[in-house]
Amino acid sequence: MNTNTEQQSIIYHKTVLVNEVLQYLNPQPDRLYCDVTFGSGGHTKAILNYQQNCKVVALDWDATSIETYAPELESIYSDRLQVIWGNFSQLYRLLKKAGITKVDGILADFGTSQMHLKERAGFSFQRDSLLDMRMSPAHQQITAADIVNKASEEKLSQIFWQLGQEAHAKKIAQAIIAARQQKKIKTTRQLALIIEKIMPKKRGNALKIHPATKVFQALRMYVNHELNNIQGFLSSAMQVLHSGGLLLCISFHSLEDRVVKQFFRERAEEGRLEIITKKVVIPTKEEVAQNPSARSAKLRVARFIK
Repeated sequence: MNTNTEQQSIIYHKTVLVNEVLQYLNPQPDRLYCDVTFGSGGHTKAILNYQQNCKVVALDWDATSIETYAPELESIYSDRLQVIWGNFSQLYRLLKKAGITKVDGILADFGTSQMHLKERAGFSFQRDSLLDMRMSPAHQQITAADIVNKASEEKLSQIFWQLGQEAHAKKIAQAIIAARQQKKIKTTRQLALIIEKIMPKKRGNALKIHPATKVFQALRMYVNHELNNIQGFLSSAMQVLHSGGLLLCISFHSLEDRVVKQFFRERAEEGRLEIITKKVVIPTKEEVAQNPSARSAKLRVARFIK
């Protein structure tokens, strides 16, 4: 019988595309693999279980995730697992500091975990909390509240449109400016209510997506420099892969996937990468049925040449 803690772990995060990751990565004995988005350890554990004689070095810039999930896995896998605290955009520097120069495969899952959405301040409008949204407060000073209360109307509109692809970006930015003149916007509920009040109501059988969804997504991406970090990671990965090593990237957002797709294509044209997945890999219907949050996951794989 599960304890409450165990039940919460299951609810909070389900690792996506595990079978597909193992199929393409195909871990081999005596090889070293890198999971740059450790999270709750799902992919790391799958790799270590799949190949009993390989090793994994895992990264995460969320200290809480490492504190919560790493000790148990480190005790199980002993010297086969090394967990490092840091941002994957600094992959080359972090591995070099750990005495690692090359790895045989790298996996990145750019998705936001359910743990962040349900536990951390500011990530979800479904529970009221301070409007923070920082993945790693130790690495970042600026919060979502700072952006919402200090950015110009033009800047807010740009963030919501470019990162959230929000059609009502300008209207929402104007509403935020008007609201903050009356009272500082400090919590997720305050922001969600401002957006709810000015957004058109859905009719009929229109898909019921909360009107604040895209704004929260855009703010999270902006606060955490997510697209820039992905760009930095991809460049850094080229420095640490052995020739023939595999690079696997899981995206959940069209902008993330576009960055990966373009990077792969450009490096393939230079003769530095070979694109393995000619078409993007998506979850099976069975996986989506069991884990609806996996529905937008997209996997792309490339092999490093030089």
